[in-house]
Amino acid sequence: MNDCDNAWYRREGIALLTDFYELTMMAGHLKDGRTEQQVSFDYFFRSLPTHTGFAVAAGLDCFLSYLEHLRFTESDLAYLKSLEVFDNAFLDYLRNFRLRCAVRAVPEGTFVFPGEPVIQVEGPILDAQLIETALLNMVNHQTLIATKAARVCLAAEDDPVLEFGLRRAHGPDGGLSASRACYIGGCASTSNVLAGKVYGVPVAGTHAHSWVMGFPSEIEAFRAFARLYPDRCVLLVDTYDSLKSGIPNAIQVFLEMRDQGLNVRPAVRLDSGDLAKISKICHAMMRDAGLDDPLIVASNDLDEDLIADLKRQGARINAWGVGTQLITAYDAPALPGVYKLVAIKTDAGWQSRMKVTSNIEKATDPGRKQLVRYYDADGRPLGDMLYLQEENWPESGVIEGRSRKNPHAARHIENAASAELLLEPAFENGRRVRPARPLAAVRDATLEQRNRFPDEYKRLRNPEIFRVLLSPQLGEMKDAMLMNPESAQ
Repeated sequence: MNDCDNAWYRREGIALLTDFYELTMMAGHLKDGRTEQQVSFDYFFRSLPTHTGFAVAAGLDCFLSYLEHLRFTESDLAYLKSLEVFDNAFLDYLRNFRLRCAVRAVPEGTFVFPGEPVIQVEGPILDAQLIETALLNMVNHQTLIATKAARVCLAAEDDPVLEFGLRRAHGPDGGLSASRACYIGGCASTSNVLAGKVYGVPVAGTHAHSWVMGFPSEIEAFRAFARLYPDRCVLLVDTYDSLKSGIPNAIQVFLEMRDQGLNVRPAVRLDSGDLAKISKICHAMMRDAGLDDPLIVASNDLDEDLIADLKRQGARINAWGVGTQLITAYDAPALPGVYKLVAIKTDAGWQSRMKVTSNIEKATDPGRKQLVRYYDADGRPLGDMLYLQEENWPESGVIEGRSRKNPHAARHIENAASAELLLEPAFENGRRVRPARPLAAVRDATLEQRNRFPDEYKRLRNPEIFRVLLSPQLGEMKDAMLMNPESAQ
């Protein structure tokens, strides 16, 4: 059983997780006799959050689990009938509905960029239309949160990041799926116990201020917690005064534990005040007391910029609890992912389609495509190229291409030593092509990608833009369609 099989994606009624217009379009296609019309759709996102140089693909496994369990129940059909919009023929069609689409996708944990087809769906138009909303809901959200988590973890350098965001998340699944995405992005653990059960994410936590306030004194609260959890004893020291009482009382308790023969790492959490200043004093106080290698966890509305700033100030913090800013992607709360028709099958074969608009930024890349990533001799990514599916593509050398925004303009990728096809078969004939990877393996893939990408793409401010180009053949097709909108059919 894969991780997402334990989640809500398999529950009764999931087929209605769709926009109403998907169903009205399906009913229209059915009435027009278009149930076998084959189409190809691309999922991609138009832009990255501000100051972000990459995105981490996430949410695919949950989407595939949804596809596997996609059925209309009698309860669903009764509700749709009550709307008095759909005729009995359409409701009977839904009663017997079984998804016939094939899906190709970039694996979760892969660094991806604007304009790239991250997921491709091909199949009958009714089927492909129905799943649009669920795909966008699951993949946009998890990709956004995994990307934010990766930035936070980059700022923390080698320190563990603990995700503490459930209580500020956007509802139950906004917390559950976000905890999953945070782990993919590199977080070491979550406070969300349900995410631990459903997805196997390591769980962690300390105690609240109310624990301390519920005892006659702070030191009694610390002693009680230490007795209960000697191997997981992280003491929250700022309930009253971190420097005058919290840290001294924590030091006393850890010394008492050592005198009892307990060999535990002394650990405290700072949740308020000047974290840089207090952490330095805390570290010095603990070291002076003979408590070597203390773990100092910081929380309190942290994000990647504040963590980086605290690092620059020499804060003696070596673990970070991040909640609201991470779980909500506070500074960029939505990823502009879209799902667009790129080809339709006729008696003459596949014909490319393109959305043509007065806003050149929204013109789509036509046709059924391949996505190829090029690497230098040291295995560092150089750029990505979109090829039409029937094209052969070079694996090394100078790779000629065209600009996505100005497809008449020649561009190229230099010094390519190897290439990788990123899109893989993921779903066919109503089931996954291969078993889901364990979530820990997806997280490892993210960390491996992070290590391979040059630092200029990972800067927290003004990162370098990773090159995504069209093949010359695809660029010429797009340019012709832009010049003659009537050909974009």
